[in-house]
Amino acid sequence: MSRARWRPSPFLLASGAWHLGAASWCALQPAAWPLALAGLVANHAAITAAGLLPRCGLLGPTLTRLPAPAAAAGQIAITIDDGPDPEVTPQVLAILAEYGAVASFFCIGQRVAAAPDLARAIVAAGHAIENHGQCHHTFNSLNGPAAWRREILDAQASIEAATGQRPRFYRPTAGLRNPFLDPVLHALDLRLASWTRRGFDTRSTDPRQVFQALSRELAGGDILLLHDGHAARTASGRPIILDVLPRLLDTMAASGLSATTLRSIP
Repeated sequence: MSRARWRPSPFLLASGAWHLGAASWCALQPAAWPLALAGLVANHAAITAAGLLPRCGLLGPTLTRLPAPAAAAGQIAITIDDGPDPEVTPQVLAILAEYGAVASFFCIGQRVAAAPDLARAIVAAGHAIENHGQCHHTFNSLNGPAAWRREILDAQASIEAATGQRPRFYRPTAGLRNPFLDPVLHALDLRLASWTRRGFDTRSTDPRQVFQALSRELAGGDILLLHDGHAARTASGRPIILDVLPRLLDTMAASGLSATTLRSIP
């Protein structure tokens, strides 16, 4: 059965209508151009703001929580970004194995290509690898359609070549995007995954602070964000995730919550 055609979000449809309306207004009343221009500037500011808010759905569907059945079952998705990291990821895998927990690793394509054995170890342990871009450039949110497609497809190819597993979800660098991303993801049959809560563990050097941010009002359906790549470190040089993850898994177990992968949900 063929997939539904891509349709822009209501917000983008309204933005397009406003552009047409502003052009018609200026054609009929040339003196109105300053007001029309001000409206267009405000509209573009709103589009930019929507792209800077990773959990915002104005530019297209964004997964910020697991579906209701998973939430009712007390399931939580632990997502781990920016790896694989040859030093940190094996220790993360050991912690997850100790607790019998699974996670979704949003991996950078170049890092997978540089450490294919480690990527295969992630999959062999029962975890999922998803797409975090090939190069993880800071300014990917400025991409046009062709650049988005190349960044995503290159990572798909790197991950599939190393693991045989084709990602089903994509998360852009820092969650930032623009209106060109959604139609590209639709064409590639990928879903945009954001998060419910993150601990800013690439910045904070305090494991307690990161844990508190992630565990605040912890409940079934949450999608949590941690990092094995680019992880901040404690004063002793220990990657933050190695101190936070065991405590988080203990808290989940005490609350009757279990970990699942994003690809396990419908």
